[in-house]
Amino acid sequence: MPAPVTVLVVDDHPVVRDGVSLLLRYDPAMTVVGSAETGRAAIQRAAELKPVLILLDLRLPDMLAPEVIAELRRVHPAGRIVVFTAHGDHQGVRAALDSGAHGCLLKDVAGTDLVAALRQVLKGERVVDPRIFPDDGQRSDALARSGLTRREYEVLRLAAQGQTNPEIAESTGLARNTVKTYLQSALHKLGARNRVEAIGKASEAGLL
Repeated sequence: MPAPVTVLVVDDHPVVRDGVSLLLRYDPAMTVVGSAETGRAAIQRAAELKPVLILLDLRLPDMLAPEVIAELRRVHPAGRIVVFTAHGDHQGVRAALDSGAHGCLLKDVAGTDLVAALRQVLKGERVVDPRIFPDDGQRSDALARSGLTRREYEVLRLAAQGQTNPEIAESTGLARNTVKTYLQSALHKLGARNRVEAIGKASEAGLL
């Protein structure tokens, strides 16, 4: 039997921390190995425990989520970070995802849905509760028509924000060569000769 996936829960409310532990009992393949109430404590615990998954509250009392995510990625780059929030805070969630979070879920998610979402993140997918960005349904349809994978789209979206390949690699946790490969693949699928043309075509297609 493989070892259970280790999870660190970061939230300033003990009820939430206890609740997540109960929800994850739906899946014996995951186990909560620690918890933290603040961003600074989360960074320290992540460095010590090296959890596979970090479930991070969007709003902590001492640090902003993007700051915590940046530090978590520095001390434990292999960890997969999923933001957990009670609020449909679009800007906060966007900032967290742009900082390198691998997903975002609402706190009222059912236990089986939580486990399913975390399993998707472990497979390398970015998972965002559709209730947070309801308008993204149209973007998902456009993405399906384009043939782009989620990773190709994510890399292209960051390029559209003006990020260089090294910066995209830093924010996504991907190797620079991998970023280059995703971009080249996206260009090919969009029929573009360069990234500027690809961004234009993606925008026309409703992807950006």
